[in-house]
Amino acid sequence: MARLLPRISFLCLLCMLLTSAAPTFAKRIAPASSSVESSGAGYRFDRGGWKYVHLEGTPEEIGFQHGQLLAAEIADLVNVLKVESKHDTKRDWSFYRDASRKMLWPHVGSEYQQELTGIAKGAQSKGVKLDVWDIVALNGGIELPEYYVPWLNKNEHAMNAPVIRPEGHCSAFIATGSYTKGGKIVIAHNNWSSYADGERWTVMFDIKPAHGHRMVMDGEPGVITSQDDFGVNDAGLIITETTITQFIGWNPEGVPEFVRSRKAMQYASSIDEYVSIIKEGNNGGYANDWLVGDRNTGEIAYLELGLKNTPLWRTKDGYFISSNFPRDPALIKQETDGFDSSNKSSSMNARHLTWERKIAASKGQIDVDLAEQFLANHDDSYTGKTGADARTLCGHIDVDPKGVPEWGDPPYYPDGAVTGKVTDSDLAANLSLIARAGHPCGEDFQAAPFFAAHHEFDYLKPVLKDMKAGPWTKFSAGEK
Repeated sequence: MARLLPRISFLCLLCMLLTSAAPTFAKRIAPASSSVESSGAGYRFDRGGWKYVHLEGTPEEIGFQHGQLLAAEIADLVNVLKVESKHDTKRDWSFYRDASRKMLWPHVGSEYQQELTGIAKGAQSKGVKLDVWDIVALNGGIELPEYYVPWLNKNEHAMNAPVIRPEGHCSAFIATGSYTKGGKIVIAHNNWSSYADGERWTVMFDIKPAHGHRMVMDGEPGVITSQDDFGVNDAGLIITETTITQFIGWNPEGVPEFVRSRKAMQYASSIDEYVSIIKEGNNGGYANDWLVGDRNTGEIAYLELGLKNTPLWRTKDGYFISSNFPRDPALIKQETDGFDSSNKSSSMNARHLTWERKIAASKGQIDVDLAEQFLANHDDSYTGKTGADARTLCGHIDVDPKGVPEWGDPPYYPDGAVTGKVTDSDLAANLSLIARAGHPCGEDFQAAPFFAAHHEFDYLKPVLKDMKAGPWTKFSAGEK
């Protein structure tokens, strides 16, 4: 017995060490499901609340793999958009199909026309009754109802048209040089969206196209771009964005945003190339502030992409923050519906101040771990209190009695931060990022008690489900 004591003591000590280390380890490596589905060179599996989807080949092949591997999820997301867009815009799905066919499709270009057609065919092979116009309308699911329809209503002098404002999407920052630990780029992003969308915005794409750069990005089923635009490519670019609040403008002859953002991530090898591609043929749809970093040079940039105003800032030692606030005075005056940068009670301005405080207090210490903490933050700079609401970096509009009037979100609307993503120069070198499905703070959204308290949102009952928070999980290109 005496001989066993040292060994037992050692084993106990080892167990204690492993137990104490478990939380850090668990957030980086979540077990994958044992079920792997394949489609040609493509495949999918589940991990940490995400669906990891590898796509590879020509545009037709990538599209077919995408549609086949995510057929059920694509049909489900189309149903969500049908419910939300009909309620919010008073336009039915046939309107969006027609707009996709007549207005968007001629400006998509042959490569992505082939990919979108492939998605429809792949989904059809699994018995899903959708065609290519459904898929194009799905890809235009932000820019059509939130940008095109308000423009159309105004130009047609539509009677009794609903007030439609582009929703704010996201909180984000990018930093480099003396602001980060080791001086390398660190980038982080919360996706803000309706929970009905967000609980389905949990695909991690690894795309290896026949032409252009390999990409790892989060995204939605059936959509060819990230849509909340967080991703890395094998040229060393690191990309994200947040939406410009109260933006107005549309060019019906322009290239859809979902095409420009995908093309830029796939073909750009530098900040200059990214800016050039994303601006070319700009239709004004889904107008964003773009945060772009180049891990090869350590340079970061901030592009405010309006239709008339497209200012660009860049630095190799500094940071850019974004939380749906426009910063260019000319753009605010000419291309927003009265955005008020002095209103400290608004979600976008309150988060702006929180970002400034967090970055200033953490200069020289910012890394991916600290970035995760930022994304989970519940400080309200307006009230000076800590507690989830519509003004916190990890947003919870569903508990806020004010809502976000600048976006047309009524009190307690089920919307807020639905995923978090972070990466840095070292992770990006291996086409890796770290992501969390659900609220980045780790809280779950429960649909049943929400509907019991808020019958005004009963129209969402067919599509709004529980949104569970997963662990922070690392993803890389080529995972099996």
